[in-house]
Amino acid sequence: MSTPQIRVLGPIGVSVDGVQLELSKRRHREIIAILVALRGRAIPTTELAEELWDGMPPNGAVGAIRTFVGELRRILEPHRKPRTSPTILVTVADGYALQLDADAVDAWRFETAMAGAVGAAPYDADSRLSAALGEWHGSPYQEFSERPWAVPEATRLSGLRQTAVERCAEARLADARPIEAAAILETHVTANPWREEGWRLLALALYRSRRQGDALAALRQARRQLSDELGMDLSPALTDLETRILRRDPQLDRPESASLAPIASAYSGGGVRAQLEASNAVLGSLAVAGDLQTARQQRLAAIEAAAGLNDPELAARIIGGYDVPGIWTRTDDPAASTAVVAAAEDALASPVPLRDRSRARLLATIAMESRGTGTRQAEATEAIELARHLGDSHLLCFALSADFMQAFTRTGLAKHREEIGRQLITAAFDADSPTFEINGRLIRMQALCALSDVDSARLEANAVDQLAVRHERPLAAVFTQWFRWTFLDAGAVPPVPEEMPGFSEGILAFASFTRQLRNGDELVDGDFGPYEPWVRPLLSLRAGQKTNAATALRQLPDPPQDLLLEATWCVMAQTACELREPSMIGRALTALTPASGERAAGSGVIDAGNVDHYLGMLRAAAAGPG
Repeated sequence: MSTPQIRVLGPIGVSVDGVQLELSKRRHREIIAILVALRGRAIPTTELAEELWDGMPPNGAVGAIRTFVGELRRILEPHRKPRTSPTILVTVADGYALQLDADAVDAWRFETAMAGAVGAAPYDADSRLSAALGEWHGSPYQEFSERPWAVPEATRLSGLRQTAVERCAEARLADARPIEAAAILETHVTANPWREEGWRLLALALYRSRRQGDALAALRQARRQLSDELGMDLSPALTDLETRILRRDPQLDRPESASLAPIASAYSGGGVRAQLEASNAVLGSLAVAGDLQTARQQRLAAIEAAAGLNDPELAARIIGGYDVPGIWTRTDDPAASTAVVAAAEDALASPVPLRDRSRARLLATIAMESRGTGTRQAEATEAIELARHLGDSHLLCFALSADFMQAFTRTGLAKHREEIGRQLITAAFDADSPTFEINGRLIRMQALCALSDVDSARLEANAVDQLAVRHERPLAAVFTQWFRWTFLDAGAVPPVPEEMPGFSEGILAFASFTRQLRNGDELVDGDFGPYEPWVRPLLSLRAGQKTNAATALRQLPDPPQDLLLEATWCVMAQTACELREPSMIGRALTALTPASGERAAGSGVIDAGNVDHYLGMLRAAAAGPG
C-alpha cells in the first residue's frame, strides 16, 4: 500500500493512490490536522487533550484519544499486521507524532516548493511556485481555522501563500512575461489589499504590458485603500514607482540590478568606512540567501579595502563581521579561505589592542575558515569563552558554529557535535537568529545520523525545512533533501548546487559508491572529485588490478578531519581487509576504534554503514587466517 497523502490546505482529507479514505469523525480530522501542524514533532497526550477540548478535557479524555488514535491507525495503515508497530501515526514517549516524508502532506510540499524556488532561474522559479500554489483548495485547516491551535499556523501559511503569489509574479516579470504576472496579481491585490508589494508588482507588470494608465490607476487605488482603511500614506517605494511611471523611466523595462555597491550605499549613506561596515552586513545576507559567489568575491574586496585604511579595529570588524555559519567541512574556495585566515592573523598580531568582541570574532573566523583541518580548536575554544564572558548570544552562535568546524580531530565525536548543535539552538533562540537555529538543527541532524537516531534526525530536518521557507534560507534544503535521499530513500537524487563546489564536487559519486558498498552491490566508477584517492584502490582491486591497488593504498595519507572522516576510513578499511594489507589494517583499526557504536554517517549525506562492521573485519584480518 502506498503512503497516505494528507490535505490541510482546504478541507482536511486523506487519500491513498487517489482514493479518498473515510474520516467521518470530526475528532479524527482534528487529530490529523494538529499533528500535521506540528510537522513531525510529538505532542504529549495530555497536551493533545487540552487542544481538543479547549483546555477543559473531560474525565476519560486520554482514553478517548487512545481510541481515536487506534481508529486512525487502522484507517491510515489498513494492511498492517496485528501486533506490529505503526509506522505513520507513531507513539513517542507519552504522546504521538506523524512520521511522514515532506511530500506526503500538501502544506509540507507547498513549503518545500517555495524553498526550492528561492535562487532558481525565473522560469524554474515560476514553475515551482505555480505548482506550490496549485496545492491550495481553500483556507488552511479550513474546518478548524478558528480553533486556538490552528490560528497561528493557518495565519503563517496564508502569509506564505501571499508571498508565493508575489514571488511567482516576480519570476514572470524577470522572465519577460508581464501579462501573465498581472493576471495573478489582480486577483491577489483584491484579496489582500494591504500588501504593498502586491500593488508594486501589479503596477510594474501593467506598465511593462504597455498599460501605463492602468498601472497609475492601480497605484491610485492602493493609495485610496491604504488611506481609507488604515490611515496610511503610500510607502516611499510605491511613491517612487509612481513618479518613474509618469516619466516613463526606461529602467522600469528591465530587471533591477542586484549589485552590492548600491545596496551598501543605501544602507550607509556615508563614507568609505561606513560603506565597508554596511557592505559587511549585506554580504552575510547575500550568503545565507544563496548568492555565495558574490558574497565571497565582495568579502575579499572589503577586507582588502579595510586593510588599506590603517585602522586595525575596523579591519578586525570587517574580517570578523562576516558571521555566516558553516555546515559543510570542505571549503568552497580554499584560496579565499587562506587569504581570510592570513588577514585575521595579521589583525590579531597588530600592536594596537583589540576589544574582546573583535578578538573573539577574529578567532572564530580563523576556526571557521580552517574547516576540515582540526588544527584550530584552541581558537574556537577561546572565542566561545570570550562570547560567554561578554554575554553576547549572537557572537556565541558564531563561535559555536566555528567550534563545530573543528570537531573532527578524531573519529567517534558524534555525541560531542550533537551537544554543540544543541547549545547552538539554545543560543540562537537567545539571539533571535533563525540562521543559526537552522545551523544548529542541521548539526544535530548530521550527528544523530551517526548515532543511528534517524527518527530524531528526521524531526530536525522537518524543522529546518520549515525555518528555511519562513526565513528564505534556500541552501538549507540542500542538506535536508540529501538526508532524506540517503536515509529515508525519499524521492529522486537531490540537486548538486554549483555554487557550493566544496559540497558538490564528487559527492554524488561518493554517495552512490558508499551505498553500493553498504548494500554489497557492484561498485560503479564515477567522478569522485576530492574523494578519488580513497576510493580508487578498492575500485582497482575489484577490477583485478591488485598490485596497483596495494601500491595506491600504502601511499594514502590519513583522510581529512572532516564530516566524512569515518566514511573514508571505512572505505580504506574495506580495501585493507580485501588486500590483507597489514600496515593499513593497523592504521584503520586504530583510527576507527573510537567510533565503535556509531554509523559512518556523520555528514547526514554519506552513509557507509555501521563502524562496528568494519571493526569486526579489521580485527579478523589482523588476527590472520588462524
